[in-house]
Order: sequence, then C-alpha cells, then structure tokens
Amino acid sequence: MDPFLANKTSKVYVAGHRGLVGSAIVKKLQQLGFTNLILKTHKELDLTRQSDVESFFAAEKPEFVILAAAKVGGIHANNTYPAEFISINLQIQTNVIHSSYINGVKKILFLGSSCIYPKIAPQPITEEALLTGPLEPTNEWYAVAKIAGIKMCQAYLLQYNWDAISGMPTNLYGPNDNFHPENSHVLPALMRRFHEAKVSGAKEVVVWGTGSPLREFLHVDDLADAVVFMMENYSGLVHINVGSGQEVTIKELAELVKEVVGFEGELVWDATKPDGTPRKLMDSSKLADLGWVPKVSLKDGLVDTYKWYVEYLKQ
Repeated sequence: MDPFLANKTSKVYVAGHRGLVGSAIVKKLQQLGFTNLILKTHKELDLTRQSDVESFFAAEKPEFVILAAAKVGGIHANNTYPAEFISINLQIQTNVIHSSYINGVKKILFLGSSCIYPKIAPQPITEEALLTGPLEPTNEWYAVAKIAGIKMCQAYLLQYNWDAISGMPTNLYGPNDNFHPENSHVLPALMRRFHEAKVSGAKEVVVWGTGSPLREFLHVDDLADAVVFMMENYSGLVHINVGSGQEVTIKELAELVKEVVGFEGELVWDATKPDGTPRKLMDSSKLADLGWVPKVSLKDGLVDTYKWYVEYLKQ
C-alpha cells in the first residue's frame, strides 16, 4: 500500500470536483500541498461515455482516484427521474472504477451515501446493515447504483487484490450545497426559507411536520478530511461509514438555522405534514477506531454555510 500523503506531486484525479463533496476534497488537497490534481468538468469529460473515460485514463495515468461524481437529488428528483438515477450513476462508477484498475491506479476511493441502508435499520446504522432489508422506496434507484459501486470495489479487491475502498457519508452540508427551492435537502431548504423570510420581512416561516425526527449532519470539510484520512490509513473489504455521531432534532436544527440567518419572526410547525423517518444515525465507530474524529461543530458549520450562501446570491 503506497502512502497517499508521502508524495504531494502524485497525480490525483478527483471526479466530480465542482460538486459539494468534490470541491471540498480539492480544497483540502490543495491545503495539504498537493500540486498535481487532475480536474475535468463535465463538458471536458463525460464520465458516462466509456470510450472517453478509457482514453482519459490511458492518457493521464492518475496514481490515485477519488470518485465523488454522481447524479444526486432530493426525494422529488429521485421519484421523477428513476431511470437517470440508476443508469447515469451505474455508468459513471463502472467506467471510472474499471478504467482506474486497467490503467494502474494505486488506490481508489468510491463515495456513496447513507441511503444505501435499509429503510428500517437498527440505529445507529452499522456497515453490516447493508442488504439486510428493503430500501427506502423513494430513492432505491440511486441506492441500488451506489450499492453496486461498493460491490464493484469489493469484487476488484477480491479478484485482483486491488486497493479499492468505499466511504459512506451521512447527510452533508456546507459551501457549494444545492439551495434549489424544489430539489434541495432539509438543511439548505431551511436556510433558504429563513433567508428569504428575513429579506422580505415575513412574520413567520412554516415548516413541515412536528420537528421531532432526529437527523445527523456532517460538514463537507469534515468529509474531505475523512477522505484524506481513509486514503492514507484504510484498506479493506468493508465500506466505512463517515458521520459526525451527533444527532439533532429537526426542531433544534430549524431553531439554529433561524438564529444563524437572523430571522426575527415566528417558526410555525405544520403537524398535518409528514415527518419522515423518526431517526437516522450512522454508526461511525469503525472510522473512529482508526483514529479519525470530526472537527466542525454544527453551529460553526451553519455560520460558514450561510456566509457562503449570502455571497453566492450576490453573483
């Protein structure tokens, strides 16, 4: 196993470098002094096109690959475009993983999502819960693709003794998140709504549900830190959960976002609307046992994210 951090001139390809996750990983690698990052926009390299991916790898010969490219979206998008979510993600990861192996990449890290786990899994969710029950129906197409990616990495490790690993992050947030009114996740959606209410001088913001469900959030800078840590310190068959280990109710989250944004009005809960899963927490003890701990508190992370969002709106 070649130490990842030993040579900062190693060629590192970060797939999906413009997204929430990829951009944080690039920032982290640059901070660490990596000088040979290979970054391609979707326009420059379409990862769903096998021949293009093969040509790219044959020409560039990266030594390390971090696969953060994926088609992602919220419940609405997953429900509306199931064909895209399964086909595009399967194409991207199959092309990148196979071409990485064929072209002598020393190590690859594939990033998935906590939605790979069964809808009803014992809490906190351990890695061993994978494939022990039915998936959440609203995003099973995406989840099946991600599970295939994990299994592909395992298969190439088993058959070729190749250093292919997978990391499964919990709910992520941070700069470069998606703040789209329909397709965003709970945290950016709340932030946008409180910000718009503050700007318009609204008296109240109505939030769906009772606020009682528990959720876990990880700042994307912590994930980037964990990615580097795993590239350096982990090799093995089991995919690794990456979470903060901290739970917060949606009510506590909403109050905190309201405070960070500076919205002075009322927060009203519409209990006639669905709450979703009561609890979703990852067991990240495998990663903790290896020596990694998250560093960004939820409050600090929200302040950082809101600062970015306000700047983004000025563009």
